[in-house]
Amino acid sequence: MKGQALAIALVIAGGVAVGVMSLIAYGSLSHTRAQYYQQYQFADVFAPVKRAPQRSLNLLREIPGVIYVEGRTEGLAKLELTGVQDPVAARVMSLPTQGQPLVNRLFLRSGRFPSPERSAEAVALGAFADAHRLRPGDRFVAILNGRRQILTLTGIVDSPEFIYVIPPGGMLPDFQRYGVLWLSESTLAPAMDMRGAVNSIVAKVDRRATVASVVDEMDRLLEQYGALGAYTRERQLSHRFLTDDLNQLRVMATVFPVIFMGVARFLLHVVSSRLVSTQRDIIAVLKAFGYSNVQIGWHYSQLVLAIATLGLVLGVGIGVWLGVQLSELYREYYRLPWLVFRVSPIGLLLLVVITLLVAWLGGWRAIKQASALPPAEAMRPEGPAKFRLTGLERWFSVVPLTQPSRMIVRQLARRPYRTLLSMLGVAMASAIVLVGNFQLDSVALMVQTEFTKVQQQDAVATFVDPENVSSLHGLSRIPGVRYVEGRRSLPVKLVNGHWEFRTVLSGIPQDARLQTVIDRQLQPVAIPEEGVLLTDFLAGELRIQTGEQVQIELLEGERKSVLLPVVGVTSEFLGAGAYMALTAVNRAFDEGPLINQAFLNLDPRLRTSVYRDLEQAPGVLGISLRQAMLDSFHETLARTFLTFTFFNSLLGAIIAFGVIYNTVRISLAEKGRELASLRVLGYTHNEVAHILLGETAVELVVGIFIGWWLGLGMAVLIVNAMQTELYRVPLTITAHTLAISAAVVLCSALVSGALAWWRLKQLDLIAVLKTRE
Repeated sequence: MKGQALAIALVIAGGVAVGVMSLIAYGSLSHTRAQYYQQYQFADVFAPVKRAPQRSLNLLREIPGVIYVEGRTEGLAKLELTGVQDPVAARVMSLPTQGQPLVNRLFLRSGRFPSPERSAEAVALGAFADAHRLRPGDRFVAILNGRRQILTLTGIVDSPEFIYVIPPGGMLPDFQRYGVLWLSESTLAPAMDMRGAVNSIVAKVDRRATVASVVDEMDRLLEQYGALGAYTRERQLSHRFLTDDLNQLRVMATVFPVIFMGVARFLLHVVSSRLVSTQRDIIAVLKAFGYSNVQIGWHYSQLVLAIATLGLVLGVGIGVWLGVQLSELYREYYRLPWLVFRVSPIGLLLLVVITLLVAWLGGWRAIKQASALPPAEAMRPEGPAKFRLTGLERWFSVVPLTQPSRMIVRQLARRPYRTLLSMLGVAMASAIVLVGNFQLDSVALMVQTEFTKVQQQDAVATFVDPENVSSLHGLSRIPGVRYVEGRRSLPVKLVNGHWEFRTVLSGIPQDARLQTVIDRQLQPVAIPEEGVLLTDFLAGELRIQTGEQVQIELLEGERKSVLLPVVGVTSEFLGAGAYMALTAVNRAFDEGPLINQAFLNLDPRLRTSVYRDLEQAPGVLGISLRQAMLDSFHETLARTFLTFTFFNSLLGAIIAFGVIYNTVRISLAEKGRELASLRVLGYTHNEVAHILLGETAVELVVGIFIGWWLGLGMAVLIVNAMQTELYRVPLTITAHTLAISAAVVLCSALVSGALAWWRLKQLDLIAVLKTRE
């Protein structure tokens, strides 16, 4: 039984390995993040403002529950780096003149912090510095608030606030074109015209305090200074992305082991049942010599537990190695300063107990049968099965099948329970591979939709302050600009009853050519003259439907509030925004024809010169490129999904091999006498192999089709579970994905079939045909 035991152990090992890997990665990353946040005082509340005096911080420190309050200057700088032609921007942050900030402290990788006595010194985020091979002592040009300065890099740092960095308007990190810099307050405040004032406030809150009440009080106190709406850590972009990834690891630690354990239980049930049926006489002899029912049951329990233990040992060993590798991969990707390996002892113990329990339950029926078998009954050969013409045989009676094919149909029909379980085992293998690959199709659809239908511009220029729409004429006269149109993006809070949501309200021209809003059928939606369009995700969060009214509170300027009707629901895969006609947005908030973004279509031959002109324009805050976002999307996700796809394919192959190999081996053991008889009667080896493997082939084909439907159901559950504010994965499964899931299972089946074919060729006809005494 070593081949069968090893195949079952591999299935158990696959489930255990996934569970241990996920437990280690989740425990290590969660513990590391918590330690990182605690040691470097990651903020609990973030409050952006237009301009608040330094003295206002004293009022915030008196709010009950507030431990630390830190005011700082933030802005966006355009950088000029040697050898880089694309626009490069950086978020610039101020540092206290003395020492580290109290909140959101920095981890110094190399070099030193900027000196307040020396102007124009900066430290850079590690990922950005590595992308451009920057080292302490390097110099580069930065345009701060329209002023050109030469900065000297003094150090490389990491921050808990910027574990995950996304450029404005982007979807994924792009450290080639966007980074974070920290300058001394004595340097940055004058450059940004913020002497004696701050435009960003962060706070640490006591654990016993209610963070929501602190947010409300900060909004009230900062309202007169142009507050843009305070928010908690849970809504901070970097924290949300990391939390989503950790949640996916937690789901993976439960879903995949359940699937593997279910298949292993089925295999152990079949193997142990077959073993007991072939050892009836041995059981009778043991009982005749005085062995009790408990001893017989414990003997077979040990057999099942031994196989499970082998799988546990293999799975834990492989899972620990994979967990370490995955944790290191996440650490490098998120640029965590260190990694503390942790695994939940309770979780690991629970996994071990569940594995042994599931294995024992898989063999329970056979164990019970062996224990309860009377010695006199066991001495007699097992009674012949009652055969009758099944419905399946009647259906195929009209089909001109060969005799070996009729034997295959008869074997499948007379053991329907085992046949169904074998098909379900194959289906599980096919479904796992499909689930691992369908996300590639979904990502491809997201990319195609976002970058060919929704975003059709080449570049987006964001202005420092809202400009009159007439400013587009100046941009259109830049050599290389083929077409330009404006957009107004406003930070707002949408309120419907006691449901509220902070997002961006986008004002789009009704005749827009470079920016499109789509519906669930991925078709363009016309921008209405009045009213607001909400994405389906946002409408669901607000519990609002078309025809109802939503309150829109502006989070900048005079913070006006208007009540507007919801005139339609759109669909998008990234973000959760609201859309209106550009003229309707400005009219609703009593403003003139203003825009703060320009979408441009460029001549490919003159793009570099256009970028240079835009960078030198004092009113342009930053530039984002559609191609840069696309490149970042592919570079980041392709590596992640290819690794995940390979891993899922490997797991699916293990399940398929375990199911098919055990099915073939058991069929060979049960039909050994019949197959040997057929050989003696003149059937060739290939004909006998056709009878043995044909049954498996039918189970394989039907199981693959069942697996496609099962995988579709699992994909639906995964898609629903991944519906977040940041992105929604569409459900799309192509023929290529179906073919891959079938190919992985078929390749595994070919290996199992080859082994069975070889064992059948070695069949000793004389030994098999001997009658048992």
